[in-house]
Amino acid sequence: MSAPLPTLKAPVVTVLDPDERARVDAAGEGLYRAIHRETVADALEDLKRGRVGAVLLGVVRCGRQLDRRVATVVREFPSVPTVALLGAEPPSAETLLRIGNAGITRLVDVRIPAGWSQLRRILAAEAMRATDRQALACIREELAPVPDETWQFFEALFAASERNDTVQTLALRLQVLPSTLMSRFFRAKLPAPKRYLAYARLLRAARLFEDQGHSVSDVANALDFSSPQSFGRHVQTFLGRSAGEFRREFTSAVMLDRFVTELVRPHRDALRKLRPLALRPGMRALPPTVADRRPAVHRRAS
Repeated sequence: MSAPLPTLKAPVVTVLDPDERARVDAAGEGLYRAIHRETVADALEDLKRGRVGAVLLGVVRCGRQLDRRVATVVREFPSVPTVALLGAEPPSAETLLRIGNAGITRLVDVRIPAGWSQLRRILAAEAMRATDRQALACIREELAPVPDETWQFFEALFAASERNDTVQTLALRLQVLPSTLMSRFFRAKLPAPKRYLAYARLLRAARLFEDQGHSVSDVANALDFSSPQSFGRHVQTFLGRSAGEFRREFTSAVMLDRFVTELVRPHRDALRKLRPLALRPGMRALPPTVADRRPAVHRRAS
C-alpha cells in the first residue's frame, strides 16, 4: 500500500528566518508541505495566486517588516489560518503588540517541544475543515439540485462535526427535536441520522490517520471519543474492522467514497424529497440559543 498523502493538501507558506525553516519542515512531515518565502509581500502573492493551507509568520522576522500587508493577509483571506511563531530570538513587547494589532490571534511558542505539537494540532484542525468542505462539495454534486432543508442537514453534519457526536447534538444544531429528525429519516426509508453522523466522524478520523504522527489514542481524543477503546468499538460497529485495520485500509478518499456510495447515491430521490426541518402546524421551533449552550470541548489531538 502506498504511503499516505500529506494531510493538509494545500501548501503552507512561511516567512521565517533560515534557521527556523528546517525545523518547520521537520515538524510538518506527513502533515503539510512548506513553501518558504522571504517577505510577507511574497506570501501575499501566493495567497492571491492559488490555494494555501496556512501562513506561518516568524514573530521577529515579520516584526521587522510589519506593515499593512500582514493585516491584508489576515483580513482578505480569513479562511486561511495565519499563525505567528515565537522562535529563538525573543521579540519586543512592541513587536507582539503590532502582531496583535495586525489581527493575528494564533501565537505558538516553538521554543519548547509542546509548541510544535500545538502547531500540528492547529494545522490538523484546518485539514479536517478542508475534508468537511470536500465532502460537502461531493454531496452537492451527487444530489444537485439539493433542497434547502436537505442541504442544511449535511452542512450541520460537517460543521464542527467533532462536536456533533450524537443525534441529540445534531438536532439541537438544526433546531428540531431529535425524535422529529429521526422519524423523518425513518419515514423516508433513509439510513438513520446516527449512521450519517458515524460516517462523518470516520471520514475525519481517516483524514487524521493520513498524518503518520497520529496514534489511535490521538484520533480518539481529537474526535471526542471517551477512549481509544470507544473509538475501536465505533469502527467495529459501523465498518466491521478494528481501529488498526481502519487505519491501514481507509484513507479519507476511501472513506468519502464509502459515505457517498452507501448514504447518498442510492438515496438520491429520497434525499431530494426529504424535509427534515419542516414543522407540523402547532409545533414551535427550539429557541436559537439552545444549540449554543453546550460549550465547545477542545481536547488535545496529538
